[in-house]
Parts: sequence; C-alpha cells; structure tokens
Amino acid sequence: MRKKKIVIALGHEALGTTLPDQKAASKKTAKAVADLIEADYQVVISHSNGPQVGMIHTAMSEFCKLHPEYTATPMSVCSAMSQGYIGYDLQNEIRTELLGRGIYKTVATILTQVCVDPYDEAFYHPTKAIGRILDQEEAESEEKKGNHVTEAKDGYRRVVAAPKPMDIVEIDAIRALSDADQVVIACGGGGIPVLVQANKLKGASAVIEKDLAAGRLAELLDADMFVILTGEDKVCLNYNTAEEKPLDTMTTAMARAYMAEGQFEEGTILPKIQAAVDFIGDSAIRTALITRLDKSKEAMAGSTGTIIHK
Repeated sequence: MRKKKIVIALGHEALGTTLPDQKAASKKTAKAVADLIEADYQVVISHSNGPQVGMIHTAMSEFCKLHPEYTATPMSVCSAMSQGYIGYDLQNEIRTELLGRGIYKTVATILTQVCVDPYDEAFYHPTKAIGRILDQEEAESEEKKGNHVTEAKDGYRRVVAAPKPMDIVEIDAIRALSDADQVVIACGGGGIPVLVQANKLKGASAVIEKDLAAGRLAELLDADMFVILTGEDKVCLNYNTAEEKPLDTMTTAMARAYMAEGQFEEGTILPKIQAAVDFIGDSAIRTALITRLDKSKEAMAGSTGTIIHK
C-alpha cells in the first residue's frame, strides 16, 4: 500500500530568530516531524526564513559598507544562504531524532529555485520590507541603484516584490528523493526567486511568500495532504475578538467566501488559507491541515487543527 505523502510548511515558531534560538527550535521541530515519519507518512518539508534572510541581508550590507571593494549581495544569494544554514540545522536534528528512534533515512536539503513571472504585478508594486532601518542618505543611495525604499517608523527600509511561484526548477530531484522514501527539505523561505532567460536562470530581486511556494510544491508532488504548522491550534473567524470562532473544518468554497469578507489577516493567516485552497483545487481527495507545531501529532489524528477540503 502506498504511503500517504505530506508536505509540511514550517512557520517562524519552528525555527526561532537567532542562531541559538534556531538550534533549540530545530530540536523541537525534529520531534514533531519524526512523529509523522514514525506514523509512516512520506514527508517533504518547507520552511520560513524571514528573520534569517533579513539577518543575512543586513550583515552583507554592513560588510559592503565597511569594504566597498566587495560587490553587494543580491537578494537571491541571501535566500540561498538562508536555505543552506536553516536546512543544515533541520536536517541534522531530524536525522538525530530519527536515529534515536531506530529509523534510518537520509535527510537532505535541496537548494531550491522557484521561477516567477517577470511581468507579475508584484514587480510594479514592491511591498516586502527587508533589512535594517536606513537613514535618508542610505535610502537615496538605494534608489540610485534602482532599488525601492519606503518610509518606516525611524527612517526608511528597502522593499522588494513578492511575486507568485510559477514552477520549481529542482522538482524532479525533490520527487525522486521523496519517492525513494527519503526526507526532503526544499523551497525554504519560498525558494530562491529566479527568472527564466532562454536556457539561463537569473536571480530576481524579490521574495516569494513561503506558504504559496510550499503549496505549489505540494501540488507539483501530487501530495495527499498539505500541513501548515503555525502558532495557533485552529483557524479562527473574528480572530482575537469576543466573537472569535475556531473552525474544525472548512470547505474551499467557505474559505474563498471568508477571504472575500476579509476574515484573514494579510501577511499572517491569509497566505496560508490561499495556499491551501490553491493546493486542493478541484480535487476531492487532497486536504490541508492548519495547526500548531506542538499539536501536529494530535491534529493528524483528528483531535485538533482545522481541516480544509473541497
């Protein structure tokens, strides 16, 4: 009997912010992932990278200020760096946890490039703030380089586009490892955004919404379930109000209606719901689950979390 394939999208809670935080968080995350592998699911993992890629971008920018002879580091390279060092921690902690349970599987991180449309509307209206606070002189310098900046609380910040994920360059390699029942970490931080130019790939000055990329990964792998691990037990209507209502289940039609009503906050739960709806599409078989990292085992057993289905 074929194992059920699940794609897990890990949120910020699964990784922490600083290097020590990430190391400690990765140990807890490894236990949750190992529980699902032990339950005989075929697992592919994606993850966020917000604080990490911001830290890398800031560090490289400061380095170039001190050493102007070095070339500034593009966003696509910062994304690749974040995939590498987050994957390093995750794969080692998951491997350790699996071996401790007598489970012998390779855990591999694939640096993943995600194709975006150069004519995506997002490139005309960049909205994703990255890096540290800039003063006016630094902001003007960024604009002279062709970058976009926006006013922030104490100065300015650079902003980049957040285009939709179209295709995943390394999908065949990810699929081959997954089909061999290995544990794969891919599309970290939404993937490295690239533009296709003839037979070349060019890094784009952008970031891709991680949940949308993870959902696209699940779709291309024809996964049975898309599991989004976040900071709440369940999806709620009227969140953080006296009328808050947790949802056990939700159809894609209901999800679209709630999105149209503005029930879900942009930048937090909204992209997760959108990713789940996109993944399920017209399938009567695929499902999505949204729950907390530390409740994933119970949620897979049906005792908590929000299930989304056709």
